[in-house]
Amino acid sequence: MKLTCTRDNLYRGLSVTSHLGGKQVDLPILGNVLMKAGGGSLTLTATNLEIASSCLVRGKVDRDGEFTVPAKLFFDFVSLLPSEQVDLEVVDDVLQVRSGGFSTKINGLSASEFPLIPTLQDGQMYKFSASELREGITGALFAVSTNESRPELSGVSLRVHDAAVGTGKATLAATDSYRLSERIVDVQGSSEARAVIIPARTLAEVSRVISVSKDDVDTPEQIEVTIAENQILFRFGSIEIVSRTIDGRYPDYRQIIPTAFKTDAKFEVGTLIKAIKTASLFSRTGLFDITLTFTPSKKVISVRGADTTRGENVGECPAELAGVDNAVTVNYRYLLDGLQALAEPEATLQVIDGGNPCLLLPASDAAKKRSQYIVMPIKQ
Repeated sequence: MKLTCTRDNLYRGLSVTSHLGGKQVDLPILGNVLMKAGGGSLTLTATNLEIASSCLVRGKVDRDGEFTVPAKLFFDFVSLLPSEQVDLEVVDDVLQVRSGGFSTKINGLSASEFPLIPTLQDGQMYKFSASELREGITGALFAVSTNESRPELSGVSLRVHDAAVGTGKATLAATDSYRLSERIVDVQGSSEARAVIIPARTLAEVSRVISVSKDDVDTPEQIEVTIAENQILFRFGSIEIVSRTIDGRYPDYRQIIPTAFKTDAKFEVGTLIKAIKTASLFSRTGLFDITLTFTPSKKVISVRGADTTRGENVGECPAELAGVDNAVTVNYRYLLDGLQALAEPEATLQVIDGGNPCLLLPASDAAKKRSQYIVMPIKQ
C-alpha cells in the first residue's frame, strides 16, 4: 500500500474512526484502524463488534493495499503533524509516514486479522435532516436506561412513519421507567413504516459525527438511514456507521402520558433551572428530592429542598399559572435534564397531583409538536 493525502483529510478521517475500538485484551486488533487504499482513495474503518464506522479520505493512491495500525497512536501522531502532504507506505508490516520534517515508522497488524464488517441486505432507506436528527437524538438520548436488566430500555426507540404522529414523521423516544423523553422529526425516503430500537452508543456516535462534520464545506444537509433485519446503517457523506439493533419490543409508553391536568405553569427555563440547582444543594442524599409548589394566586412556583443534616432552601420562580394550587415532589436531576434538553427560553409544566406524572413541554406551539418530556413523581 502506498498513497499520498493531506494531513487535514487524514486527521478528519481518524477523528471519526480512531476512538471507536479502544483497548481489547482478548482481541487486540479491535484497537487498530483498518486502512484500505483502492479506487483512488483511502478508507479508514474501526469497529468494536457492535458498531463499525468508516470514512473515505481523498488522496492519490500509487499502490492498492490494506493494513491496520493502532488507532489512538496513529490519530495522536497525525494530530501533531503540520498541515502539509502526508506520504503513507506499508513496507514489511510497518507503516512508514513522511510529512514535513517527520519520518516515522508505526508497527501494525495484517488486515486479514481485522473483523469482517457486515453489509446490509434488503433494507429500507430513509432521509433525515442531519441537524434535525442530531437535535432529536440529543433530546432523547439522556433518558436512556443504564440498567442492563431490560435491554430494550438501553436504546432509543425509532418509529418511522409512526401512525400516532402521521406519515412523514418519525419519533425518537427513550425512558428509564422514571422519566421519558420523546422527539419528533421529519423523514423522507421509503414510505414503509418501521420500528427499531437503536443502542444508545450508536446514536451518540451518530450525533458526534454530525457535530464534528458540520463545518466541512462538503458536508451534506441530509443523512441517509437504512433499516434492515437486526442492523441499521447511517450514511453521512463519506462517513458510514453500521450497528446492530436491539432485539425486543419497546414498551407502549404513550398510555402513561396524561391528557388532562389540574395545573399549568409557564415560566422562563433559566430562572427555574437556577431555583432547582439552589434547592438541590439541600435535597436528601440518594433521593435527590425537591418539591415544587404551584400557587396561581401568587403567580409563582416555589422550589424547596430540605435535609435534616444540611438545612432547607426555598426559592421562587415567577410563572403564568392556571388551575388549582398544587404540589409535586420530583428527582431534581431528572427535571433538570429535561429542562436543559429543551433548548428553549420558555417552557410549560403540567401537573395533575403529587401521585401522577408531570408533563414538560416547550412553550411555543411549534416546538410543542416536536418535544415532550415526562417525569414520574416521588410519592410521599
